[in-house]
Amino acid sequence: MVFPAPRDAAVIDIGSNSVRLVVYRLEGRAIWTVFNEKVLAGLGRDLGASGRLSPDGVIQTLQALKRFRAVLEAVNPAETFVVATAAAREAKDGRDFINRVRDETGFTVRVLSGEEEAHYAAVGVLAGAPDAEGVVGDLGGASLELVHLSATGAGKGVTLPLGPFSLAGPGGFDGERVRRLARERIAPVAAAFRADTFHAVGGAWRNLALLHMRLSGYPLHVVHQYQIGAGEALEAARLVAHQSKSSLERIEGMSKKRSETLPYAAVVLESLIEQLHLKRIEISAFGVREGLLFEAMPPRVRSLDPLIEGCWALGHRQGVADDLGPALDAWITPAFRDLPPLFGERDGVLVSAACRLADVGARLHPDHRADLVYEQVLRAPISGQSHAERCFLAVAAHARHATSFNPPEAATLERLLSPTQLRRARALGATIRLACDLSGRSPSLLARSRLTLDKAHLTLAAEPGFADLLLGEQTSKRATTAAQHLGLKPRIIAE
Repeated sequence: MVFPAPRDAAVIDIGSNSVRLVVYRLEGRAIWTVFNEKVLAGLGRDLGASGRLSPDGVIQTLQALKRFRAVLEAVNPAETFVVATAAAREAKDGRDFINRVRDETGFTVRVLSGEEEAHYAAVGVLAGAPDAEGVVGDLGGASLELVHLSATGAGKGVTLPLGPFSLAGPGGFDGERVRRLARERIAPVAAAFRADTFHAVGGAWRNLALLHMRLSGYPLHVVHQYQIGAGEALEAARLVAHQSKSSLERIEGMSKKRSETLPYAAVVLESLIEQLHLKRIEISAFGVREGLLFEAMPPRVRSLDPLIEGCWALGHRQGVADDLGPALDAWITPAFRDLPPLFGERDGVLVSAACRLADVGARLHPDHRADLVYEQVLRAPISGQSHAERCFLAVAAHARHATSFNPPEAATLERLLSPTQLRRARALGATIRLACDLSGRSPSLLARSRLTLDKAHLTLAAEPGFADLLLGEQTSKRATTAAQHLGLKPRIIAE
């Protein structure tokens, strides 16, 4: 099995608040960010007052685009998408600005309609969480896009003037005024977009999530697929809405420009929770940019699981055999299939993903490998996994390399995994270690043996003529460890 050749793609996103260049490396279904530069130009800052683009924002945006042109000429990605959203779409001088961009930078800009922007935001959420259902809300500088997600994919979306620049008044932030406007503008569509889960897209809401993590002492600072109950999200939003600009600026990691817009985002979220009857908020690090990339992929690639493919891409870069991960999957999954499920239908996906991480850390020093791999897997920008699943895979990756179990950040594991899930992750990692040591990480040798589990035993069997080659002292030791983690007795036989 040959891993797909990587290729690079770039997206330039000219938004109402920021202009951004992101260069991605695409490895099959896996999407990696390899370069990300943002300028908070505030192109739509004057939109609410004048209906025109900010002159300073236009200058800053053009400067940024000229730099981005130089970067892209050096990187030479296989394809480049250049899009603009609400500010260029709504401003009286938006078309003049797009023409100026073309004349001064050479970029041909596609101005997305509100419905298109909502669609790509929803497709981006699905690129990062393919089972996502509910409502997507993409908050930019000038607009909020809402779109339904269901088992059949993205539905029809709407765009509302609920970005900070569309809500701003002449006297600065006025919480009561913004709250009234938000309620009035959401009310006509509220009944059509009610849902349990709200998938929040956009930098402002990612910052709200980071603030909530700090306030709640949450141990894993990974924004993607971070979930907040509606009640806690309301508390955090109301807290932010009542903070002064100087108080927000003192928050670690909060930029001055972000502190100006965050209270507006908080009030909009508050109104959405109340009017859409939301029960939970889930943050997506993916949005319009990733949606553009994902929709351009062949249907066969889009249908693959992002977690399995991301883990395979991560392991493939560091490993010795392209097909080791799939070979381990074929060897281990049948044996683990009948174990009591711990993550529901996700158990099989997690086993497959863990197998593809087997070679992560292969080139690191063995004295430090287990801890370094644990940290890498826990925080790797691989989509399609909950935070509990991140912990599960990190433990499995640690146990695949470690002789004793003492991973960093034990408090994170205790908070996000049950004792039973923790034991299963260790058992899975130990079984992967057994398979790798038995075969020398060779898929062809691994295929000469078989693993089975029953109520009492972990049984390892070798084909005739291969017992002496495969079933040595090291194999016996590894089989004993894996069996102990599963609460079984080891049994090694030659068929």
